[in-house]
Amino acid sequence: MSKSILSKEAREKVSEYQQAEIVVGIPSYNNVRTISHVVRAVSAGLVKYFPNYRCVIINSDGGSKDGTPDVVKNTMVEDFNTILIEHPLYPVHKIVTPYHGIPGKGSAFRTIFEIAHLLQARACAVVDSDLRSITPEWLEGLIEPILIHGFDFVTPLYQRHKYDGTITNSIVYPLTRSLYGKRIRQPIGGEFGISGNLVSHFLDDDKVYDTDIARFGIDAWMTTTAVASGFKVCQSFLGAKIHDPKDPGADLSSMMVQVVGSVFNLMETYYQSWSKVANSETVPEFGFKFEVATDPVRVNLERMVANFNQGVSDLNSVWEKFLSYEVLSGLRKISNSNILEFRFPKPLWVRIIYEFALAYHQKVMSRHHILSSLTPLYLGRTASFVNENVDSSPEQVESDVEELCLEFEKQKIYLLSKWK
Repeated sequence: MSKSILSKEAREKVSEYQQAEIVVGIPSYNNVRTISHVVRAVSAGLVKYFPNYRCVIINSDGGSKDGTPDVVKNTMVEDFNTILIEHPLYPVHKIVTPYHGIPGKGSAFRTIFEIAHLLQARACAVVDSDLRSITPEWLEGLIEPILIHGFDFVTPLYQRHKYDGTITNSIVYPLTRSLYGKRIRQPIGGEFGISGNLVSHFLDDDKVYDTDIARFGIDAWMTTTAVASGFKVCQSFLGAKIHDPKDPGADLSSMMVQVVGSVFNLMETYYQSWSKVANSETVPEFGFKFEVATDPVRVNLERMVANFNQGVSDLNSVWEKFLSYEVLSGLRKISNSNILEFRFPKPLWVRIIYEFALAYHQKVMSRHHILSSLTPLYLGRTASFVNENVDSSPEQVESDVEELCLEFEKQKIYLLSKWK
C-alpha cells in the first residue's frame, strides 16, 4: 500500500478505535435527503446481526455542500430494544471523513478500504448513500457469507423493475459473464461485501485510483478483479433496490460510455484470464428470494427509436471504420421500422458489442469517439427490449436476459479470433 491518503482526523480516529472486525463504508456526495435512513439501517443491521463484533461505520464524503456529513454524525437509531434479542457487546462507532484524490466513487472506496485495512477488519461492506429500500437485513446478506462461510466477495441480487438497469442487462452482465465465466447478476450493483484479504488486494493496485476506472467504473473493477484473481465470490438476495429511477432512454449516454469504457479497459488488463474461459457457471447464492414491489420506470420509446435511426443515418462514416459489412447491413435493415414493431436481434447486438470492444482494443480511432458512437445503438437495443417485454413477467424478463447471455457466450470465439 502506498502513502496514506487519510486526513489527520481520520488517522486519529483509527488510532483511537485500534481494531474492528466489521467496517461498513457509505460514500456520499450531497445525499442529505436519504443518508439518514441508510445510516440508521446500517447501524440497526450491525447491532441486530453482529452484536458480538466490533463495528465501525465510515462515511467517506466527496465535499457535500448540503450538510450530509453533519446528518451522518447526528443520526442515531432511537430504540435498539425493538430490534434486538440480545444487546450488543460493543457500541457501533462512526468515522466521518472527506476523501482525497480524483473526484469519484473510487477515491471514496480507497479511503474506506484503507481504514478497514488499518483496523484489521475481517469483513468490509459498502452501500450507496441514496438508497430508499435498504433494511437492516442487507447487512446480514453482505457480511455473513464472509464471516461465517469464508467468501471474499459478495455481490447483490436485487428485484428491479424490468426497465431499470438496462446497461447492466444488455451489456455489463452478459459481457462480464461471457468473459470471466461467472454468472454474477449485478456486477456493478453498488452494494458489496469484501473480505479483509480482498481489501488488501484492492489496496495493492494503487495506480487504478488515479484513472477513469476509479472515477466511473470502480464497481466493475472490483467485481472483475475479484473473479480474475481467483477470490471466492457469491451473491446475496437483498430484495428491491429502490433509488431515483431514470428513463433508460434519457441522460444515460454518458453513464453508458463511462461504464462500458471501464469494462473494455479491464479486458486489456485481464486478457490472460478471460481468454482461457470457455463457459460460464453459477456462483453460490444466499438469502431468501421473495416477490417485492418496485418503483415504475417510464420509458420514451419514440425518442429511443428516433435516436437510433438518426445514428444509423449520421454515423455510418464512423462505424464503417470498424464495424463489419454484415453488421452495417443488419443496422440498415432494421432502421426506420414502425416504433411498436421495432426489433433489434440479439445476435446482431452481441456482434456489435464485440466489434466495439475490438475497435477499442485496436485503437482504430479516439476511444472516446468509439464509445460515444455506441449510444444510439444502445438506445435501439433498449427500445427493442422494451417492445419484446412489454407484457413480460419478471421471470420472462430473466429468461430473455439469459438468452442474450448465451448468445454472448456463443459468439465469444469470434472476439478471441480477432483480438490479436
